[in-house]
Amino acid sequence: MPTRGKKYQEAQKQIDRVRLYEPVEALELVKQFAPAKFDETIEAAVRLGVDPRHADQQVRGAVVLPHGTGKTRRVAVFARGEKVKEAEDAGADIVGAEDLISRIQEGWFDFDVAIATPDVMGMVGKVGRILGPRGLMPNPKTGTVTFDIARAVAEVKAGKIEYRVDKAGIIHAPIGKVSFPTDKLAENLQTLIEALMRAKPAAAKGQYLKGVTICSTMGPGVKINLLKVV
Repeated sequence: MPTRGKKYQEAQKQIDRVRLYEPVEALELVKQFAPAKFDETIEAAVRLGVDPRHADQQVRGAVVLPHGTGKTRRVAVFARGEKVKEAEDAGADIVGAEDLISRIQEGWFDFDVAIATPDVMGMVGKVGRILGPRGLMPNPKTGTVTFDIARAVAEVKAGKIEYRVDKAGIIHAPIGKVSFPTDKLAENLQTLIEALMRAKPAAAKGQYLKGVTICSTMGPGVKINLLKVV
């Protein structure tokens, strides 16, 4: 296991690893002990009471954070006809069809989110094995397969994030930057938790929301009192 830096170790000493902090206090600690010189991302790790091995207990979706993530995301749109101009007017960074497919097949991936109209998904499927492992494949469940291209692009630019439960039953999602005011980070966190609660699978039994930990890119984790976020 790699040795942590001195700043990390000092920060860890200031945080009670057993205690459950109130959200605002936890966020203040994360901001205070973010050791890097760059503006670190703050991420929430939400442990859910689901078994991801079962298809009916998968948790996947998207949510627009009210204050964004602090990151400018490049959007690629697969579309034809009048939808091309709609995407361009909405602020898409790259728009295309067969030409965009060819660029991806050649190894171009200079975008963070891919959106497609339903009528071109058959074509996009040709690069599914390339986009899928990178988390870039358009999906109706996350709102990235739609004819309402203008809205989809605008939401991504405004701070829409996608979430998906991993094999351990945990959702990892960014909620902003260390430079964000604490109240805005708290609102983003609350919005994420509310979205996850709405996405609770009918097959999930027992306690659904089991734990929430937040941390900065290079800093230690801080556990949050669930009673204060549900």
